[in-house]
Amino acid sequence: MNRCEKCGFKARYDKNPRSILGRIWKWHIGWCPGWKSYIRALPDEERKKLVNKYSS
Repeated sequence: MNRCEKCGFKARYDKNPRSILGRIWKWHIGWCPGWKSYIRALPDEERKKLVNKYSS
């Protein structure tokens, strides 16, 4: 399991995207090399779901 899957900030975003910590996490994934490599490592179908869920 990748750290990004169990990230506490991601959980906060999923619970309440408008929270301060949720918004910080959303900003963070825009430049985070760990998140980018995590997304690239996923199978196509799962990657598409996450990109749709977390894209702006």
